[in-house]
Amino acid sequence: MIADQKVVSLNYTVKDTEGKVVDSSEGAAPMVYLHGQGNIIPGLEAALVGKASGEEFDVTVEPADAYGEYNEEMVQVVPRKAFEGVEKIEVGMVFTAQAQNGPVQLTVVKVETDDITVDPNHPLSGKTLHFSGSVIEVREATEEELTHGHVHGEGGVQHEEAPAS
Repeated sequence: MIADQKVVSLNYTVKDTEGKVVDSSEGAAPMVYLHGQGNIIPGLEAALVGKASGEEFDVTVEPADAYGEYNEEMVQVVPRKAFEGVEKIEVGMVFTAQAQNGPVQLTVVKVETDDITVDPNHPLSGKTLHFSGSVIEVREATEEELTHGHVHGEGGVQHEEAPAS
């Protein structure tokens, strides 16, 4: 059964409130994660507790338990010169910027002559999400996975082997 420190494999589809598919594992490898480590959104993680291999799930997650509320105050205008080396800047482009708390993705939402408006909100912030799918497998995590806080091997993080000395 799904509980903290278990490795979980899921097939899933995520839709927004209009029924538009936002993400899906259909036609791809299942999502594999270490439960209880904050590797997936909190609302989905909480809804999966106690589910077993073969069980289906159908859950709606509000913004506060997904990617947070949309924060209009985070949208800002930056000078074009901040995009040094980028010839053409267009609405929808995504850039990574260094912020105090680490890297942040910025989406260009408006382009004017010397002013570029960027939005650091997650694209799914402020959205209610509907998850459906099935649990494929639940297994014990290895000591290494527990130490690192994420899954290794197939569907997980692939670490480079340290060269032998």
